[in-house]
Amino acid sequence: MPSKVVVGAQWGDEGKGKIIDILASRADVVVRSQGGNNAGHTVESDGQVYKLHLIPSGILYPKTTCLIGCGVVVDPKVILEEIDGLESRGVSCANLHIDPRAHVIMPWHIELDGLSEKERGSSDIGTTRRGIGPCYMDKAERSGIRIYDLVHPDIFAKKAAAVCALKNKIIVNVYGGKALDADKIIEEYTAYGKRLAKYVSDVSVMAYEAIKAGKEVLFEGAQGALLDIDLGTYPYVTSSHPTAGGAATGTGIGPTCIEEVIGVAKSYTTRVGKGPFPTELLDEQGDEIRNRGHEFGTTTGRPRRTGWFDAVIVRHAVRINGLTSIAINKLDTLSGIKELKICTSYKKPDGSITNDFPPTLEELAECEPVYETVEGFDGDISACRSFDELPQGAKNYILRIEELIGCRVSMVGVGPGRDQNIER
Repeated sequence: MPSKVVVGAQWGDEGKGKIIDILASRADVVVRSQGGNNAGHTVESDGQVYKLHLIPSGILYPKTTCLIGCGVVVDPKVILEEIDGLESRGVSCANLHIDPRAHVIMPWHIELDGLSEKERGSSDIGTTRRGIGPCYMDKAERSGIRIYDLVHPDIFAKKAAAVCALKNKIIVNVYGGKALDADKIIEEYTAYGKRLAKYVSDVSVMAYEAIKAGKEVLFEGAQGALLDIDLGTYPYVTSSHPTAGGAATGTGIGPTCIEEVIGVAKSYTTRVGKGPFPTELLDEQGDEIRNRGHEFGTTTGRPRRTGWFDAVIVRHAVRINGLTSIAINKLDTLSGIKELKICTSYKKPDGSITNDFPPTLEELAECEPVYETVEGFDGDISACRSFDELPQGAKNYILRIEELIGCRVSMVGVGPGRDQNIER
């Protein structure tokens, strides 16, 4: 059976959780490869809604092995709350494994995240202030605390005391904040480490052996391609690689182990946080799509910015991820809109047209969308289970997207439910 990676093809929040859940039900192993608890997957299964932040979606299937790779940053308090919440609802986490190389989000990361955002003022990045960026900073600086450290009390106490002392100097002397109590933190987090110790395993080995044994392995990440720290709209990006390449490095397997890369996009575009958004709708049409699509963050609840489908963005995602197919979600949200617009290219300040996504924020901010208008469609499509059952306008819309992005549309979402999905 092939190994698959599921990636967001826009700015995140594309409904990856639903697609991952569908594929996870057929998988033997599900791997979370990057990101932290600043993002979430909402999964609806058997009439129950689960909001997952760190634990892979495969946890809902008792026979599925769930792995958290070295590319993930783990908040121990959050993951334990998530484990407790799932188990209180009858979902076992016995098959959960966390790589010892994964880095730990500590209280100073959360504190510094908030202080640095406040310091930036109107130029803030728009982070969720959950310590994700500062944790990745320490990882790159080679001063981070890893899961291995956390589950070994003596090692953890020594490292945490040293790092906390340094971070307190920054918190107090640079930002004017209040120093953290290292002893209290060590006591609290040592207790977390004792509870998490039983979940620690070498995820790189487990994933590789599963692939070599011919098992179905599914890789999932957080956010979307346009938030990749290198290839996204920097600096309004995340601190890791939510692209297909990130699945390999964030798990510890080679790229030749991956056979399929499935992108996920909405039938329109949304974005959370700051940064240029060429197709953004700042009118009643945007409000209508936001409300009908329930476009509010899984983790934060904040409203998402909304706009027309941007084929330039998705073509970029097709290229940088090597997408083999794409799922288009929330087609039902657009039902009843008389005319639909698709951004086919960008117009530059000099009047020239480009079909490629600009490499810098400054260039993107100067671009205007070039639209193509297509006829909309009416009616409730939530019960459609084959492509032929869709109204002609809906089919034409999907087929046109397929042409513009140069990638096969393999799934079409027609509602939030797991069964409200068309596979082509």
